[in-house]
Amino acid sequence: MAEARLAELVAALSLGIDLGFGQPMEHVLRQCLISLRLAERLGLDEAERADVYYTALLINVGCHSDAHEQAKWFGDDLASKSIKYDHEPRSLRMVATGLSYLGHGHPPLHRFKLGLEFVVSGHRDVTGMIQSHSQIARMLGEQLRLSDGVLSSLSTAYERWDGRGWPGELKGEQVPLPARISQFAEFVEVANRVRGLDGATKLARQRRGKQFDPQVADALVADPREVLPPPDESSSWREVVESEPGLAVLLDDAQLDEALAAIASFVDLKSPYFLGHARAVADLAAEAGARLGVGEDEVQRLCRAGLVHDWGRLGVSNAILDKPGPLGVGEWERLRLQTYITERMLQQSEALAPLARGALPPQLGRILDAANAYQAMREPRPHREALEPDRAAAELRNSPLDREAVEAVLAAAGHRVARRREGPAGLTPREVEVLRLLARGLSNKEIAQRLSISPKTVGNHADHIYAKIDAQSRAAAAFFAMQQGLLPEEEFPARVAA
Repeated sequence: MAEARLAELVAALSLGIDLGFGQPMEHVLRQCLISLRLAERLGLDEAERADVYYTALLINVGCHSDAHEQAKWFGDDLASKSIKYDHEPRSLRMVATGLSYLGHGHPPLHRFKLGLEFVVSGHRDVTGMIQSHSQIARMLGEQLRLSDGVLSSLSTAYERWDGRGWPGELKGEQVPLPARISQFAEFVEVANRVRGLDGATKLARQRRGKQFDPQVADALVADPREVLPPPDESSSWREVVESEPGLAVLLDDAQLDEALAAIASFVDLKSPYFLGHARAVADLAAEAGARLGVGEDEVQRLCRAGLVHDWGRLGVSNAILDKPGPLGVGEWERLRLQTYITERMLQQSEALAPLARGALPPQLGRILDAANAYQAMREPRPHREALEPDRAAAELRNSPLDREAVEAVLAAAGHRVARRREGPAGLTPREVEVLRLLARGLSNKEIAQRLSISPKTVGNHADHIYAKIDAQSRAAAAFFAMQQGLLPEEEFPARVAA
């Protein structure tokens, strides 16, 4: 396997983030190039440009983490986020456009009731979601061991020059420069692609000193042709990866596994029904491969393939992923695009391309398919509860999947044991139970029914949990739970020799 660079992993992830905003792939890559060119014109040194580089690639990476809640309010989370660049944030036109998406795709009565709920409490929920995106981005940055400069920039991703950002605690030069540059580059990339050089420079002049840092805007206006890539330019992938300032961040085997696991958990945040899915599939596939006697390198490849196999979920709307009823023909087609999107995200990286489903040797592919199918049955879905182990095993044996792979996966799954009940960060056993259900998106009332306690007691537990783990949103709590091995709720014991 080719030597892995952190830049390749982050760039591959950015391709899925693009689709989550209704933008074409490589929007973020072009945004990164614009950011680097602006940084050079502003005289930043190599270390500062490295901070700009990773900030630009990750600044919006947390925006899918509460897609479940976004779909609740706006129907299609991808469509509702795609309007971000249509009008200035916080403007009356942007507010009006956003409100027009309330309950999108639902009957009029549902939209009316949702509108009333939004007036009472929903607007605060949405504001809280925007603020949490920067917290989530920082959490991933910490998992990837990025610099303090990147982390502080990701933490302030939605602050504005004029102080009217989110949460609105900083303004002007209080906002880290990498964040100011990346915010600006994000919007002018879209303007340049849609309306050309004139549109991009007009945007810079109009929002100079308001949304954007005047100095950064002026750096573009002074020489837009040198800063902005041509809208019809071919792929920016190679240029972005090769433009990483300073020495390339290379990952050894352990660091690569750690980074892939962090990103996998991050992708699984897209829907509460998939929390911990990738790690569980990776463990199950690796164990099954070992039982079938595949080589140690192939076991490692299987594990990594399990971690990346669902990255394309970022490009699928939660209106589909979280739909409680049966999917229509068109919805199934959109869901099937997940595999194609995953392949597109991985294929340009020499290190990641061998992990794509289509690049695996046939035997490894069959094992991964069986592991994925079994794990999916063992997890709750919008239209059903998780299947019990025996029921899932029967369903898997009755499937058209490869018999040898199925039996190896079931042999591995038969050694699974309940996870430990005590929790990290001082969580009590009951708080661990509540955290798992909170992460899945259940309401206090639903959790109370599951655990036979009162909703008030659940609320008290939730307050204690959020305080102990320093989380401010369901998505942050879910990410913590996955990182601490609390989701999914089963684990493998030490590997049993084949």
